[in-house]
Amino acid sequence: MSKTSRTLTLFLPAISTSLAYGLAYLVSTHFFSVTISTLGMTRDFPLLLAVSYLLFFLSRNIWTFIGLQWLIIGILYIGNAVKLSFFGGPMVPDDVYALRSLLLILSGWQRFLVVGALTGLAGLLLFNFQFRRGRAWLSLGLILALGLILIHYPQPIVAALDKRVGNSVWDQRSNYLGKGATLYSLQETARFFRDMEQTPDRKKATGAASALLTRSSAHTVSPAQGPRNVYVILLESFWDPLLLKDIQFNQDPLPPSFRELWQATGNSTIMSPVFGGYTANAEFESLCGFPVVHDDVKFERRLINTAPCLPAILEEHDYNTVVSHPNIPAFWNRTNAYRRLGFKTYWSIKDFNLDDMNYKFLSDASLYRQVMEKSAQLEEPKKPVFNYIITYSGHWDGSRIYPRNEESRPQVINCVGECKTPEIESYANTVHYKAKELMEFVDELKKNDPDALIVAFGDHLPFLGGNFQGYVEAGTLAGTRNQFTPEMFLTYVSTPLIVIDGKRGPVDLGSLPLYQLPGRILELLGIGEPTIMSYAGSKQGAGVRPLWGVHFINTAPGKVEICKDSEQSPTCEASTAWLDQLLTVGIDVFQGEQFSLPMPERPTQLAAARTDAAVQKATEQVVR
Repeated sequence: MSKTSRTLTLFLPAISTSLAYGLAYLVSTHFFSVTISTLGMTRDFPLLLAVSYLLFFLSRNIWTFIGLQWLIIGILYIGNAVKLSFFGGPMVPDDVYALRSLLLILSGWQRFLVVGALTGLAGLLLFNFQFRRGRAWLSLGLILALGLILIHYPQPIVAALDKRVGNSVWDQRSNYLGKGATLYSLQETARFFRDMEQTPDRKKATGAASALLTRSSAHTVSPAQGPRNVYVILLESFWDPLLLKDIQFNQDPLPPSFRELWQATGNSTIMSPVFGGYTANAEFESLCGFPVVHDDVKFERRLINTAPCLPAILEEHDYNTVVSHPNIPAFWNRTNAYRRLGFKTYWSIKDFNLDDMNYKFLSDASLYRQVMEKSAQLEEPKKPVFNYIITYSGHWDGSRIYPRNEESRPQVINCVGECKTPEIESYANTVHYKAKELMEFVDELKKNDPDALIVAFGDHLPFLGGNFQGYVEAGTLAGTRNQFTPEMFLTYVSTPLIVIDGKRGPVDLGSLPLYQLPGRILELLGIGEPTIMSYAGSKQGAGVRPLWGVHFINTAPGKVEICKDSEQSPTCEASTAWLDQLLTVGIDVFQGEQFSLPMPERPTQLAAARTDAAVQKATEQVVR
């Protein structure tokens, strides 16, 4: 090769990087409205160019290098744009743990695209490299050295990058746009290794546990009514479309019977940890009584121990514990997670007759019917049953927007005028039938099992187009989370909550953080002994909803205070300290040595709760 050819070859990575970067930038901007800032590009492009040269020196030939480089840039830049558009946040290292579930949920061209990209990446990484030249060995040495430093000494890297380019824990979108994919990925990978949760030692765990229980408030425990069945129904993407303020429908999407029942509960809501997906995190909170604060799936890697969550507690009180979800059992690691939480029976898609489908999702009506039929056939039918039902119909699907069986569930809800976001009208019809089928099931339960405790709630708000498109069209949310008002944050997480306490009727729980729901269920069942749900049962925790990098306090109806690391009022300082203690105990219980178990007695609070329950029971006897 001539000197001129070698010189041109050395310029090839710069040319290729520029072309690939420009193309990825255009795709991100025009298709997903994700635009890296000019400052972000000046920070990001040199780092990407350096990585490209390392790959170039390792590659066998020019074309395999270009293939590998463009594939990596596509995954980094377009992949981040897709996730930002759908979920509001960029890709993080924890997404690796969710990869299996992503592949399970995708179908058709989407799965082909993801599998093809990953297979191509693996193949090129394995077969592209050659080590016949000194610069290849030098490149490999640099890559290995940087990897070891990143894994074993992440703190200096995080500190230097945070000081140089900044970091906003609660606003990851702005972090990404101000840094670009390569720099953002480097910084967050270092942070991932730095923040890999070290489980607390005995002193720290028991100290946090004692502090939480000292401030724990005793709610009134309902008098025990004897063994009774419990039905908890998690409704996929269940929300009130009338909150789309600027959208008018030809009729209320939610049936009058649901409106009437919901109003009887005071229009109670739960505050969910997730938006548009990650249902497993809502499941965890509703079963274990601890908040989820990370942008990952709790079931995947942060639930290692067997823990005394709601199913395990009820099993100790002689309940059959059953969880039903007509999905692939391994999805979100549910098979292992449910076992660790205490469920004895798990009915997944293979256990149901797929007789009434909305595209590939079993209808709620069929799910409810089959769960009741199967429950009647349990080996110990005289035991009360804790039936935890996770609906699947109503799930957004990339190939069909909120699909329905059009023959049995025709379109009845229409936008008055134009709805520019197609998901709005499709979702309104889907939630109409979900509410209708729920009410039919509730009516059946009230008729055949009048003493049952019935709880139903939405797991998260629906996805209505990238970058909150439908919500923006309706004037309900801003296009990015950093533009949310405090009231928008409350809307962003709030879904309907229905609680029917047997013959006592509907219960008003106000606006309740989802992680406090299992404690309230135990109280309604008259179970007053200390449990791990007691840790979150503090007046300081009332209305506190943590999210990734931020939390807010719903102090009163319509009054919301946002708490960020850089802006701490006295109220926020108190709630931050309380959350830190709660999260410390949570890490100990679910990942650590469980020093905070078994639960210590709380003499004062427990005695007060038992006294209140005794007084209430005596009063009811006198009235009778």
